Formats: sequence, C-alpha cells, structure tokens
Amino acid sequence: MRKSDLLEQRIFKNIKGIPAIDVHTHIDLSHLCARGLHDIILYHMAVSDLYSAGMQDGSRLPEEPTEEEAYHRIKQALPYLKYTKNTSSSWGIRMILSDLYGFDEDVTAENWRKLDSLIKKYSTKPGRADYIAKKSSVRKISTELWRSHGKENDMFYYSLEWAFFTRTQWGQFDTALLELEYAWQQDVPGAPLPVNIDRARIKIKRRIKTLDDVEKAIEHYCDKIPYGKVVSTAQHISTDIRYRLVTDDEMARALTKRNTAGIKERDIYANYILEKFLSKLERHCHEIIYQFSIGAEPLPFETQSKLTPETISGLAEILSRHQGLKFQVFLSSEHQNQAMCTLARELPNLSLAGYWWHNFFPGIIRKIIRDRIDMLPVNKQIGFFSDAYCMEWMYAKSMIVRKQLASVLAEKICQGQFSENIALEIAGEIMSNEPDMLRNSGA
Repeated sequence: MRKSDLLEQRIFKNIKGIPAIDVHTHIDLSHLCARGLHDIILYHMAVSDLYSAGMQDGSRLPEEPTEEEAYHRIKQALPYLKYTKNTSSSWGIRMILSDLYGFDEDVTAENWRKLDSLIKKYSTKPGRADYIAKKSSVRKISTELWRSHGKENDMFYYSLEWAFFTRTQWGQFDTALLELEYAWQQDVPGAPLPVNIDRARIKIKRRIKTLDDVEKAIEHYCDKIPYGKVVSTAQHISTDIRYRLVTDDEMARALTKRNTAGIKERDIYANYILEKFLSKLERHCHEIIYQFSIGAEPLPFETQSKLTPETISGLAEILSRHQGLKFQVFLSSEHQNQAMCTLARELPNLSLAGYWWHNFFPGIIRKIIRDRIDMLPVNKQIGFFSDAYCMEWMYAKSMIVRKQLASVLAEKICQGQFSENIALEIAGEIMSNEPDMLRNSGA
C-alpha cells in the first residue's frame, strides 16, 4: 500500500470521530429513523438514479405513504437497482444497510420484505436515533420547525422553511405571490409548498391584489416568525430571475397583469417581495441567518443544475445592500463554486455550507473542498449538511463527506501545503462550525 493511502486512512480515522453540526435536514421528530425499506432505497436522490435507469415513475414518494404505496414503489424499483450499483447514492444505501442493519446482500424480489420488516423493527427501538447520531459523529441537527410537531429533542434546533419568494415553478409566473398568499392565511408557520406545485390542491382564501395587500402579507409573515425558536430561515434563490430593485409603481402595474403574467412580471413580483422581506428580517439580524439554496431549477419531477454568472452578480448586490444580515448558501452548481468563493472572500456576511443535490457526488465534493480550503478561512465554510429525511441517510452522507475530506487533506499534506496536525485542525473547524445564533443561544 502506498504511503499516501496509509496517510488518507489515518486522516479518515481521526476525522470520522469529529463531532459535526448538520445545518440542514428534513428529519421529522415524529419518525426520526427509517420507517421501512422505502425510506432508504427511495430517498429522492436515489429515485432520480432509478428513473434515469428506466423506472417508470420519477416522482417523489409521498411524505406519509400508505404501506400499499410504499410497497408498489419498491416493487417498481427492484428491476432497476442492478443498473444503479455504480452511483454514489447506491453507495450510501449499501453503507446504511451494512453498517446500521448488518445486511450485506443485494436487495432482491426474494429478500426485500424480510429487510423491510427488519428496518421497521429497528425504527421504534428506544435509543436508535441516538445510536445513529453517535455513529455519524453528529452532535447537533437542524430541521424544519414544523417537523418538530411540538416535540422536544436536545439534539435538534430549527429552521423556518415556510414560503419561498424567489423560487420559480415549472411553467408558472406568479409563484412569489402564491407563496406569500399561502403563508398569509396561516396563523403559525407550517409546511412549505412542494418543489413542484399542483395548484389545484391549494386553496387560497385571501388574494394579493394591491401593494397594500403585499405589505400586510409580508408584515404577517415576519410577525409570525418565532425568533428565538428558529436559528435560520431557509429559502431558494432562482437563477431564472433577474435580480434588481423594483419600484412601487412597477409592482402595482405588474399586480394588475397577474392573470396574464409572464417572465417580466414574475421577476417583478419576486424582487419586490424579496427586498421587503430582507429589509424587515435585517432588523432581527442578531437572531436569525438567511440560508438559501441556489443552482437547481425545476424539471417536471425534480431539478436540473443551472446557475448563470448574472445571478452571482445580482446576489452580490443583494448581500451588499443588507450587510447587517448573515447569509449562508447551499450550492448545487460545481462550476460556480469558485465564483461563490470569491463572493464569500469579499462579503463578510456570506458563508458557504456543504454540498447540495447536484453537488453531492464524491468527485465534485472533493473539488469543492479543495477549492474552499484554498480560498476561504475555515470560519466561512460549513463542512456538512445532509439534507436527509431520516437519521440513516444523515449517517451515510456524513461518512461520504468525511471520506472525501480525508482524501483532499491527505493530498495537501503530501504536497507540503500543511502538516498532519494542521490538517486535523482544519477538519475540526470545518465539520464543527455552527451558526452564531446557535452558539449564542446555548442550544
């Protein structure tokens, strides 16, 4: 075995136990662990693999599937598992099944029911979630506020993921207004609208027709944010929108064209609401972080990786206008990582977190880690978030990220960039970084 391989193994052994912060998940406190085989092999990133391989249905499984729905989709997936063994999502699945369930076989038509029963048996086992968290070396987890269901768990802190004012939808042009209306009719923050909205299922009682309506709806939204209970708000910045300041007159005229709205009106709605929202949120800049995803845009089932240079420029202007507010980005575009690093170098209120969706592949993760270590101070980068819906996927993603970090650090030690001790210090800082609000709250 080469010296570099031995060094990488040694670095990973040390990195494996660093207590990390998972700054973004969708783990539900009513079912922390996988409820059955479907929660593991039909995680939405794995579904994309299967759909690409030929599986008929590429949609996400419902949040609360019936047993019939879950079993139907598992049976759909089984013939295509053999075509996706090479993907990193399948690596994650194998890691979960082997390390957490002692299952080292292929999932087949003959054994899947037995495996499903095993996972169900473990799902309600006392201490199971704590065991997986410890094995993951994750000490604190962020999840959506509504997923707490009023439960208390010292392992978790919360993010507000309620309405997305600058997210676009496939073939729709008034999404910003719809998202704001959706929140306006709720007395407490609830679950967000899905990535792809079926408008026929949404019932809106109060429509936004005037500037006064916009102001009232935004005021309502900001008044309902439970500062002190949430550390961040999670949003999305769409690259399809051209970012600029919008006047009251422009917005008033655009509101009259809602029924025939196009790209121009879509951009006006989004920009106007975003600026109003950020101005109000900045008053609470010591209580909340504005986290946002960028670089993934809608397709019929999921998203594509897409981010233009113009969006980076528009983003720089937004962050510069709101210097009191801290921003943290989840990036899904490998080719724009260098541009985002330059923003974080020059804008003190921006930090970069982890590897989101189309960036969560080992080769891309290593390149991003390599560039960020070279370009950014360690306190401007968060090394991990899982985007997981259950503890098992948090474990798999934690291990995948730690392996890539070990690989990059070993490479940099070999070329003399820093010593092994400094490498481990860097790893500790990157994996354990936490939001200032979390540190100050003592959560």
